[in-house]
Amino acid sequence: MGSTEEKQPAGKGRPTSRDVARLAGVSHTAVSFVFNGRAEGNLSPATQERIRQAAAQLGYRPDPVARGLRRRRTAVIGLVTDEIASSPFAGRLLRGAMETAWDSEHLVLTVDSGGDPAKEDAAVAELLDRRVDGIIYAAFSLRRVRVPEGLHRTHSVLANCVPEDDSLPAVIPAERAGGRTAARLLLEQGHRRIAHVGGLDDIASVERLRGFRDALRAEGITVPKEWVVRTGGEISGGHEGALRLFDGVPADRRPTGVFCYNDRVAAGVLHAATRLGLAVPEDLSVVGYDDQEHMAAHLSPPLTTVALPHRAMGEAATRLLLDAIDTGKTPPATVRRLACPVISRASVGPAPIR
Repeated sequence: MGSTEEKQPAGKGRPTSRDVARLAGVSHTAVSFVFNGRAEGNLSPATQERIRQAAAQLGYRPDPVARGLRRRRTAVIGLVTDEIASSPFAGRLLRGAMETAWDSEHLVLTVDSGGDPAKEDAAVAELLDRRVDGIIYAAFSLRRVRVPEGLHRTHSVLANCVPEDDSLPAVIPAERAGGRTAARLLLEQGHRRIAHVGGLDDIASVERLRGFRDALRAEGITVPKEWVVRTGGEISGGHEGALRLFDGVPADRRPTGVFCYNDRVAAGVLHAATRLGLAVPEDLSVVGYDDQEHMAAHLSPPLTTVALPHRAMGEAATRLLLDAIDTGKTPPATVRRLACPVISRASVGPAPIR
């Protein structure tokens, strides 16, 4: 009599493991074995299946908080960043982190500090109070960062930045190699007169330019000083730099290829080329950097560029953190550099014959 009520009493909220045990006709310990991964060798396959069927019938799911307390884990990792809300690349890094965490049955709790150090410290403190299993700190642009207070009290990994005190592991783009890649895209098309436009006072700018020079030097090419035009990182800087290089300069004395600091600069170069009557890529080839979403593929012509591996950084940083959580061992404070892939479109062609 009233067997259904006994298995799941009327008005009861979330079903418990004891409800599953009653419905399956097994002990509470047997249910715990199944949902804590300890059933093999302790329970027959038939018993395990009966427990899972009972759980499905009741809509039972293990309580992640209780399970986390038993394992001294919460299955949640924190992600603190300086400007993720305003970054055009934030979605890629977040997707990489969240999907990798999800595959390992973890959730990601994200906090945007807006670049305020006090807010970063408070965010880390709040995440520690919530007993997250570890924290990723990600930066909008590649740079050396002050490590937020409290980050050393748990497993922590940096993404797209390196710590000022070299105390934590970091995952960053291989910017110098990316600069070499960009230059080779032009060299392989026969360009020998190649300029560089744009750039900021940051690690990425310095490394990309070094890589650019590396590739040209390997071909015995010296870049004239006036062909390295440092005009910032915006569209206006690209436009200004292109006018300096091309406006009023005879065809046989100007570059046939331009490597731009980023895609916004490249957009400015393309705009200036149109204004000056230069066809791209027939008269001038242009390479960008970043593969900025909603921009690079929609320029005229669509921009060949070197992509920043934001999604891969999110994935790699999360894997590194999860490995540390699983093993209980702090990873060495090394810097891992990820390759920046080429995205070929239509802005690069053979060097014009002059």
